[in-house]
Amino acid sequence: MSKTSPSPPRIAKTRRAFHIVASRFNAQYVDGLIDHVAEELRALAPHGTILVHRVPGSFEIPVVAREIAIQNKADAIIACGVILQGETNHAQNLSRSVTDALQRIAIEHGVPVINAVLSFDNENQARARCLENKINRGTEAARAAVEIANVLSEVRNQQGATVSKPSRYNG
Repeated sequence: MSKTSPSPPRIAKTRRAFHIVASRFNAQYVDGLIDHVAEELRALAPHGTILVHRVPGSFEIPVVAREIAIQNKADAIIACGVILQGETNHAQNLSRSVTDALQRIAIEHGVPVINAVLSFDNENQARARCLENKINRGTEAARAAVEIANVLSEVRNQQGATVSKPSRYNG
């Protein structure tokens, strides 16, 4: 994992709607992610709306994210969960399943889904990335959400613009 955060995107001047879908499992760490996401969203999208939807565990996040995507009212969805490695391979299976589902939702519905469902080997890693400020993944998720919402808005506003394609050399 990277030990540095990307720089913040430009502040969104328009109204944006951000939905956070968060697991109740490992609540201490997930709550830390949510706090950092919300704080950064308020700074980067001061006119935005932030809605939080709680689900039992990380496995349930995609079904709620899909429902939000279908409603087409979100500029970005941020999925927040913490999966801690146990003695079996359940954590890897869960992480892969959630990641694949979130990506499918984003692609199929054209709504950015930021994956902050994080897998850790131990609680020290979770504490450092969910509760502390130096490399907080919640802050990074909020920055990604604002940046991709800005980019998609620009792309969608340019749909009517004429785009010239480079000529092809057939010789």
